[in-house]
Amino acid sequence: MKNAITLLILLICATNFAQNTVPNDSIKVGLVLSGGGAKGLAHIGALKVIEEAGVKIDYIGGTSMGAIIGALYASGYSANELDSIFRSIDVAKLIQDNLPRGAKTFYDKEDAERYALSLPFNNFKISFPSAISSGQNIYNLLVKLLYHVKDTDDFNKLPIPFFCIATDVETGQEILLNSGYLPEAIMASGTFPSLFEPAEIGHKILIDGGVVNNYPINKLKKLGATIVIGVDVQDGLANRDKLSSGTEVLLQINNYRTVSDMKKKAKETDVLIKPDIEKYSVIDFAFGKEIIKTGEEAAKIKFTELTDIAKQQTVKIETRKQIEANDSIIINKLSISGNEDYTRAYIKGKLRLDIDKKISFSKLQQGINNLAATNNFKTIRYKLLNKESLDSEENEVVLALNLKENKNKMFIKMGAHYDDIYKSAAIINLTKKNIFLQDDVGSFDLILGDNIRYKMQYYIDKGFYWSFGLNSSYNDFNHEIDYDIIQSNFVVPITGISNINIDVTNFTNQAYIQTVWNEEFAFSLGAEHRFVKYTTRTLEKENTTGSTNGANSNFRTIFEKSNYFSTYSQLKLDTYNDKYFPSKGLFFSGDFHFYMFSSDYNNNFKEFSIAQATMGAAIPLAKNLSLNIETGGGFKLGNSTVTSLDFILGGYGNNIGNNFVSFLGYDFLSLPGNSYIKGYTRLDYEFSPKNHLLVAANFANVDDDIYRKAEWFQLPEYTGYGLGYGFESFLGPVQAIYSWSPEQSKGNMFFSVGYWF
Repeated sequence: MKNAITLLILLICATNFAQNTVPNDSIKVGLVLSGGGAKGLAHIGALKVIEEAGVKIDYIGGTSMGAIIGALYASGYSANELDSIFRSIDVAKLIQDNLPRGAKTFYDKEDAERYALSLPFNNFKISFPSAISSGQNIYNLLVKLLYHVKDTDDFNKLPIPFFCIATDVETGQEILLNSGYLPEAIMASGTFPSLFEPAEIGHKILIDGGVVNNYPINKLKKLGATIVIGVDVQDGLANRDKLSSGTEVLLQINNYRTVSDMKKKAKETDVLIKPDIEKYSVIDFAFGKEIIKTGEEAAKIKFTELTDIAKQQTVKIETRKQIEANDSIIINKLSISGNEDYTRAYIKGKLRLDIDKKISFSKLQQGINNLAATNNFKTIRYKLLNKESLDSEENEVVLALNLKENKNKMFIKMGAHYDDIYKSAAIINLTKKNIFLQDDVGSFDLILGDNIRYKMQYYIDKGFYWSFGLNSSYNDFNHEIDYDIIQSNFVVPITGISNINIDVTNFTNQAYIQTVWNEEFAFSLGAEHRFVKYTTRTLEKENTTGSTNGANSNFRTIFEKSNYFSTYSQLKLDTYNDKYFPSKGLFFSGDFHFYMFSSDYNNNFKEFSIAQATMGAAIPLAKNLSLNIETGGGFKLGNSTVTSLDFILGGYGNNIGNNFVSFLGYDFLSLPGNSYIKGYTRLDYEFSPKNHLLVAANFANVDDDIYRKAEWFQLPEYTGYGLGYGFESFLGPVQAIYSWSPEQSKGNMFFSVGYWF
């Protein structure tokens, strides 16, 4: 009997040993990846070690960042490929939804570079955005990376069966996502509340799956996983010192439940990999390289257990083929849904896509960015699907757009500015979309400060077709200038004074049509009314007996007070990546005005024309060092002696108005003439983020008829140089420029704060 018991024990031990060493067909390895924001990059490091150990993964389940990494791995990417991908992209920048400036229309470029703050304004109440980001840049990246599995709508048919978890925001229920469009599903799983806009799939509104199940091990076992490897990047409860942001507070609230749940789930995990990432936050994507390394280190601790699992597997891990990048695509059809307030023509006009022609993937994403840059859509989700064509045996690629329109149609915008010519000013703007038509927008600026101004715009954007716009603006400022400038432009008394304080008033109204190519070129044709007024109080004080050929009114001497009516055309190209500190791109702005009529205050009007153009390029020379070169010129055609619309060079600024042209080395309104040519160059060194050291020089000839007299190609008569500092603040650029000229006895200091308006 004793021998029989001994023999039975030996047989059991031998059986167990065989089970641990002999490959077993019934072993199915599941991998569960938790959510954790930036900490989830540690999953990549863990996957590298799991591959090195030879473990073949049969199922993958994940939540949030675990869903994103898990889906990419399940689609066929190797761990090393994922490492390369996430090292090459700036995830934090993608989350911020900072669209390139080139994606915006000319109207939107001006709009974005005028205000420091913009808030929805509905029912006379200011509201705040529901999320920091729409997640558009993240979604664009996922669509591109997962294009090779775009036709796999059953996630069980991916190279590795996959699922992820999301939360129904209306019911709080856990939603299993194992079918559909893969980029859309994993985007929904990672839609962290307040950071991203909720995702809409079917009739459900979904948010981050970590709210209900941040480590979906039970779902993995139901798929058939007999051995579970888990990578847990979740936090424990943080102390008050680490709760430094709203995102961290929300995560802490969610962790009340997940910390308790994880105690049980950890026991159900056969191999638990727990990276040491306590010092990183969920938004520390800048430390991606370090976080990936922590995943490797934690997995290496479990390397023996991982190799034991690999030995038990009958089917061994295969070497993964490198996934080729998608450089081009042919879109055969466009399907649009969700557009109520914006027409199909408007949407197609923004996309700028050539149907049935090969385009680059970046061109597709540029079109999506153009649409997103309008801010008319909360989310833009799209699918690239194959659909059988009735006219061909081949499948056609359909771009299926699902738009969620922004229901906020009214906005209040604000900003502040100071410069040396307009002085201090505050701007308040009211913008309303869909006032009369689906694709229109109206805007009114009221500028209060040392000089009251306003600007009103109405624009109907017709996409592919000609658009229509109306502009009205009132501009007023005063500045002390050399009295000789007035004498050279108007008939005035000889007084013996050297300087005069002049008030300049400009009231302009325009109606125009415009067409745009590729969101870069804009061509406009229009009609313009302009009222120009030049007055001073100085002569009243200095010369009580003299008078001008203009009348004295309200103790002012009036030099000009005329209405001018003209037609005009304008061509503009703007690919600068920044208006104030461009480091790359091209710029061209040219316009031609034909002045036909005038109220003719000074009795000297004859038909005349004015042409003006500026072109430039920004060229990166080295890291953080760029060169900006611009040249410009203008001239008058005709025999009219009207001088109030001549060019006047001097000063520094981005939006001086009228025909005033900035020129370093001279004060504002210093160099007049009916024609000019100017060259400008500037070196910009960004010595730390948003801080710029500026070195500039400009050269010009300006006088009457310099082109007719062939004086434009002579050596420059006027030169100026500048040394300055620029800072990109939340109010807009802060600029301090000291300029000087060899022709002047003293230099000038120009200072401005905030966006120019």
